[in-house]
Amino acid sequence: MRLVLVKHSLPEIDPRLPAAQWHLSDEGRRRARLLAAALVPYQVQEILSSQEPKAAETARIAAETLAVPVCLHPGLHEHLRQTIRYMEKEQFEAHVRRFFSCPQELVFGEETAAQAAGRFSRALDEALKGGTADSAAVVAHGTVISLYVSQVCGVDPFDLWKRLGLPSCVILSLPERRIDALIEEIA
Repeated sequence: MRLVLVKHSLPEIDPRLPAAQWHLSDEGRRRARLLAAALVPYQVQEILSSQEPKAAETARIAAETLAVPVCLHPGLHEHLRQTIRYMEKEQFEAHVRRFFSCPQELVFGEETAAQAAGRFSRALDEALKGGTADSAAVVAHGTVISLYVSQVCGVDPFDLWKRLGLPSCVILSLPERRIDALIEEIA
């Protein structure tokens, strides 16, 4: 089986709202259509998605273009950080770096890295359980994708997180759980 982990497309940033409520920008919708073309070689037969608007919109656009079903699943959402206000890039990256380097400590948001990784992994297993597709795509978020790939493939989560653009893909072979390809950004 092949698993394609997709970081959602480019959102419309609204500093007044938590990032979990952001929707795609016009450019993000354009990139989501390009994402569908990038998924064709992986013969994706279904798309599973986080319920957050930017991920769900990315999944729906790609699924419509590919003519495959899409299903939203609880638990595939980003690291919980509803109480975190909008930050400039450098400050945000510093917090994310600390988040990855102190996985058992609550250092950023409402969930530790270990808690977010466990929740995402369980939700992913549940979403994939009983599926008949040999190749599935899961549209989610950079932090939880990086945590998951770090756990199963032994890569540095912060380094991977920095490489993932909007959108981007990590293609894993299962059950071997190895990285077959990394598409850093689809633009």
